[in-house]
Amino acid sequence: MIPLIRKELVSNKKWIDDSEFVDMLAIAQSGPGPVAINTATITGLKIRKLPGAIVAVLGSALPSFLVIFALATVLVRFRSSGILDAVFKGMRPAIFGLLVSATWQVGKKSVRSRRDVVFALVGAGLVFFLKLNPIYVVLLAGLAGVLSGRISRMTRKGRTDTAGSSTAGSSTKER
Repeated sequence: MIPLIRKELVSNKKWIDDSEFVDMLAIAQSGPGPVAINTATITGLKIRKLPGAIVAVLGSALPSFLVIFALATVLVRFRSSGILDAVFKGMRPAIFGLLVSATWQVGKKSVRSRRDVVFALVGAGLVFFLKLNPIYVVLLAGLAGVLSGRISRMTRKGRTDTAGSSTAGSSTKER
């Protein structure tokens, strides 16, 4: 869903740009519920306030709900079918491929610096290897981002102050 949502919002409709989409996706993933619904809510609010959010949520959820409902009523009749089991086993690799594609598309726009790569690798390590709850990883990443930003600003300010004070006391002949 994420590549389709991105294509529609960013490329086709041009309602938001890539950086806004990545920010909205981060917010949508941190909240409870499906990412598509959360992204629709945020986008609808941004574009048309509360009525936009309601219509966006309905437009996002209703088609999927109706299709799944129709499929479920049919699949219940054939749940013991070997063919149906084979179809679902065959779909697993395709679904995995779609998840990898979505991760790649969002990741290449989100990960822009070495610091971003470190954050992504540490976050993945905490979730996959240490089995830390993703909610805690998101909270830790937010805290680390705030601290990293403050340290970065302080470092830049220190360099600016040092550079400014070294030239301020020098004569025009030395410059």
